[in-house]
Parts: sequence; C-alpha cells; structure tokens
Amino acid sequence: MGEFELKVAIAGQGYPILCLHGHPGSGRSMRVFTEHLAQNFQTLSPDLRGYGQSKTRQDFTMTDHLSDLERLLDRYSLDRCLLLGWSLGGILALELAVKHPERFSGLILVATAGRPWSNHPPVSLQDNVYTGIAAMLNLVKPGWEWNIETFAKRSLFRYLIQQHTPAAYHYIASDAVYAFANTSPAANRALTQAMREGYTHVQGYEKIGCPCLMLAGEADRHISAISSLETADAIPNCESKVYPNTAHLLPWEIPAQLLSDIDQWLAQHPETVAAKRNNAGGTAEPSAG
Repeated sequence: MGEFELKVAIAGQGYPILCLHGHPGSGRSMRVFTEHLAQNFQTLSPDLRGYGQSKTRQDFTMTDHLSDLERLLDRYSLDRCLLLGWSLGGILALELAVKHPERFSGLILVATAGRPWSNHPPVSLQDNVYTGIAAMLNLVKPGWEWNIETFAKRSLFRYLIQQHTPAAYHYIASDAVYAFANTSPAANRALTQAMREGYTHVQGYEKIGCPCLMLAGEADRHISAISSLETADAIPNCESKVYPNTAHLLPWEIPAQLLSDIDQWLAQHPETVAAKRNNAGGTAEPSAG
C-alpha cells in the first residue's frame, strides 16, 4: 500500500516518548499516560492506521502499522526515543524494538505480550445487552454508582476491569467510547487476520538491549498476565510487575499507582530518557515538530 500519514497528538517538551494505543483505541486513549509524562517530556500519541482520526476504508495488514510508525519516526526526526505501548501498542512496540533496537532507549509495556494468551469466557447475549446499556448510561452519567452496580458489573466490563470505581468509568466514558466508535472495520479485519495467521510471537527479543518495564493486571482475561511474564522473561533487561485486582484496563483502574511506578523506573534508569551524545561530545536532542 502507499504511504499513510498518521494523525499525531504532541504535548510537552524534552526527551520524546512515543505512546502507542491498543485495539480498539486511539491516541486519545493514552491521555492517562501523556497528561502526566508531558510535564517532563515530549509525548507523541499517534492514531494508528484505521483508528481515531487515522481511519481508512482500505484494507491493510499489521505490518503496515510498522511502516507507518517508521515513517513517523523519520517525519519527526526521532533518531532515539522511549517507547510506551498498551495492549496492541505493546505488540507493535516490541516489533519496532526488535527491528530497530538502536532507535529506542527504553520500553514500557502495559497489558501486552509477544504471544498473547486470552482466557476470556464465551460472550452471551445478556453480556452484550448489559454492556450496551451500561455503556450508554455511563456516557450520559459517567461513574454513576447505580449503573455500575446494576448493569456494568454484569456486563463485559467485568472482564476489562476489576476495580469498578467511578474514576475508571469516567475514563471509559471519555476515551473508550470514542475509541470504539472510531475504530474502522479495516482495523478489525487487520487484527483478526494477523491473529489467525499467528503474527505475534516471542523471538528476536535478545536484540533488545535497552531497559524494559512490563506491567500487567493479574485478572487480565484479554492478554493474560502469564503471557506478559513469558515475554518479559524473553527480554534480556526487563523488569516486570503484576498488579492484583486489576485487568486489561489497569491504567484506568489504578492510574496513580501505575504512573508512580513508571516514574520510579525512569528515575532508576535515567539513560532511557537521556539525549544521545554525538561524536563531538555534545548532546543531540531529538526533536518532534
């Protein structure tokens, strides 16, 4: 396919962090990370092809995502940056890091795996009905306790989150509904085809020399914590943490704790957000716009 230019939200100044969303998702879904990280760094949150403002009706493959992101790195002169990926975004981050290890100073991987295993139960008609009702009511009145207790906890939301707090449902209202509505059929087809063909894998990770952080929810039914830990074990320099009583949307369940742990990891690995030094001894600070 021809070149495809992604829509990108950029915030903050400093060392660049490329933030990749999941499926369904958009760059807007990453605001739980970027609004915090942009206080000290420059965050770039693209809408991947087929999502958000980068929607398309044309069919594409998962490898097109990688080509799009490679062009984005060149477009903003990102010779080196930190990668943060959630779910599908984490899978793409891993693929990019294996393909271009010299371009990435660190990886933060959230609710993802190179070979994701799902243990999601079969979906019933009642699941779908309750999910639709809960989502609509939550959109009208985000975080409404009655809706959470009456419908949401009996809907498919029970597999996405474990901590049914009003704050988590505010994120669902503001970002998840938008993401679902703006994920194109082409994106659904691309992911379905990739999973059917066994696109994901655990290989080549020995090429990733930068520090990595894997964060997973213990009760994640979409990408199990076991598969996340398998990937973490395959990466040479990867720390991992599994959070109890959380699931696939753990950044929206425990945002303060997750962001605090990311801050602590960055402080322990300052090289992940340090400008690369050139041959003359000065710093070559990557720019993004």
